[in-house]
Amino acid sequence: MKKVLGLVMAIGTIITLGFSAVPAGSVGIDWEVRQQLKLDKEPLDIASSVDNKWVFALVPGEILVYSLEGGDPIAKIPVDPGMDRLTYSQQDNSIIVSSRAGKAVKIIDLQEVHDIDVSGLPFKGPVEAPVVITIFTDYQCPYCARLEPLISQVLARYPKEVKYVNKNFPLSSHRFARKAAVAALAAARQDKFWEFHHALYQNMNALSDEKIRQIAVDLGLDVQQWEKDMTDPAIMDLINRDMLDAQRAGVRGTPSIFIDGKYLKKRSFEGFKEMIDADLQKK
Repeated sequence: MKKVLGLVMAIGTIITLGFSAVPAGSVGIDWEVRQQLKLDKEPLDIASSVDNKWVFALVPGEILVYSLEGGDPIAKIPVDPGMDRLTYSQQDNSIIVSSRAGKAVKIIDLQEVHDIDVSGLPFKGPVEAPVVITIFTDYQCPYCARLEPLISQVLARYPKEVKYVNKNFPLSSHRFARKAAVAALAAARQDKFWEFHHALYQNMNALSDEKIRQIAVDLGLDVQQWEKDMTDPAIMDLINRDMLDAQRAGVRGTPSIFIDGKYLKKRSFEGFKEMIDADLQKK
C-alpha cells in the first residue's frame, strides 16, 4: 500500500511540475496572425522550409508553394492525386510526398530561381538566346580564370541557345579586383570588353595600376577616353548592382554560376549540359 501511495504521490508531483513550469520572467504569451492562405482545395498536409521562405500546401493532385511575403502561389507542382502526406527535407532542399493507400513515396528536389539583372552588360551569344548563363567573377580569383576554357566549350556546344553574361563580384581581399572590373567595363565602350576581360585573367597575378593601364595601351584603346570613362558613375553603378544581385542570390564566393537564375552545383561540362538541356526541353 505504501508503494502504491508513493507512486501516486510521485506521479502527482511530476504532473504538478509539468503544468506549472513557466519560463523565468514570463507572464504569458502574445500572438498575431502573420499570413492567411486561402486554398481552392482541401489541404491534406502542410510544411515550411527551415529558412521560412516558403510554405508548402498539399492539396489533391498538386503542391502549392507560397512565399511568406504573401500573394498567390509562386509554383504549383503536380503530384498523384492519392498523395496525402508531405514533409520538407532541409538537408537536400526537397519535398517528400507519400500515399498511405497507394504505398508510394516521391521525393521532389527544389531549386530557387533568382532574378538576376543582366541589362547593360557585355555578353556572348545571341541577344535573345533561350538560356542565359550569368557568372559572378573576380579578376584576381584563380578559379574564375580556370573556368574560362570550360565556358568557351559550353558556348561552342550551344552557339544559338546560350547567352553568357559576366557579373562582377570583386572581393574586398583582392586589392585590384574592383578597379579591374571598372577598367573592363570602360573598355566595353570601345568594344574591347572581352579582350580586356581575358587579358586581366592572363595577368591576374601581376595586376597593378600600371599593368591595367598597360593592357589598355596594348589593346589599342583610346587611353584618354578610357580613363575618362573609368570615372563615370554609371560604371560604378553597374558593379554595385551586380554585387547587390549577388547578395540577393546568396553568393559567397567566386565564381558563382547561374543558369536561367538557378545555381549550378556541378561545375563541369556535364553539369552545364544537364541544366541547359533541361531548360531547353522545358522551353
